[in-house]
Amino acid sequence: MKEDLERVNRLYKYIQRLMNQEDSKQLYERYKSDFEKVTPQEIFEVFYMILQKGIEPKEILVILDKVINVFYKGLISYQWNRPEKGSFLDFLMMENCALLEKLEAIKEILNEKDLLAKKKKLIPRINELVQFNQHYLKKENILFPYLEKKMEKFNGLTIMWSLHDMARTQIKKVMEYLESETCKEAEINEQIGSLFFILHGIVKKEELILFPAASEVIEKNEWREMQKQSFEYEFPFIPRPKQQAESLQESRSNDNMNADINGRYKFKTETGELDFEQIVLLFNALPVDLTFVDENNRVRYFTRPKDRIFPRSPAIIGRDVDKCHPPESVHVVHKIMDSFRSGKKDTATFWINIKGKIILIQYFALRNAQGEYKGVLEASQDITEIKNLEGEKRLLGWEE
Repeated sequence: MKEDLERVNRLYKYIQRLMNQEDSKQLYERYKSDFEKVTPQEIFEVFYMILQKGIEPKEILVILDKVINVFYKGLISYQWNRPEKGSFLDFLMMENCALLEKLEAIKEILNEKDLLAKKKKLIPRINELVQFNQHYLKKENILFPYLEKKMEKFNGLTIMWSLHDMARTQIKKVMEYLESETCKEAEINEQIGSLFFILHGIVKKEELILFPAASEVIEKNEWREMQKQSFEYEFPFIPRPKQQAESLQESRSNDNMNADINGRYKFKTETGELDFEQIVLLFNALPVDLTFVDENNRVRYFTRPKDRIFPRSPAIIGRDVDKCHPPESVHVVHKIMDSFRSGKKDTATFWINIKGKIILIQYFALRNAQGEYKGVLEASQDITEIKNLEGEKRLLGWEE
């Protein structure tokens, strides 16, 4: 509708002016009537327009909460169909409720008078919040790809991904401070207050904007697909659904069935031949996470080893690789791929520490017989045990 489009343009101008540090009270009075009618879909439109102007997500985060607060009246009154019980979206909302209960329990501990006793109780509680990363991963790897395929405006989800990274960073920061010998009560309260602000803010943005908007564009069969894929992840702070084993098995078996209906098709080379089932079994048996991105920067394939290091979901197939990484690290991805495409480089290697494990991450340029760039292979491997190897082992060493 013309009226809705005009409102979106006015809201876009409001955010531009706010980012230019114009007087917020005067701006509020000028655009107040638009705030009261704003919808979740319009918010995605507005922020996508901002991103299209070259503004980085981290720049938007500076004014994001102020904007959401002025939109609150319109959003809280917005009517939308709540998810069916036991659906993908229902479980995400249940996880949010469970998170808020965890935060309330932490809030009670902050009233503890003795600093040492407070620290002793806080450390396991804050460390427990790391589990909620699974909630964010399900959004990033399942929900976001489905939304991005619906409409361009959902590319604005990079802003929410940045919020996830803020939460991850702040949890780590609070843990490091609590475990330090120099931590003080005032600083503890300040650090945890910042963490609460981020986590509560994400919940609010999900339930006032993201979930209502998703409910209006995602179809029933797509919600079912997302639900199946979600069983590859944990369900933080809520009981794991009983359907888990059945859905996971169905998801994996369907992959094989789609690959080779009758088992008759063969992949032949000068070094031998394999059917599609054998290829899948071989790739998944490798103790390495493999992801293939084609020459157009689209994710085309990933393996499913027994203990995958970095979660992947079928929803990412066909997704632009830019959207598979946090906004703040996309420039590194571009640098690697541009160097591979130009022929300047053929490999890139990194290693990181995750939960006491050393993870080797390697990128390999793929080129055909004519030397043309055909994509990149990402390989990630846990090398903790390999790095600690010494001497030789020539005997089997199995325990009977």
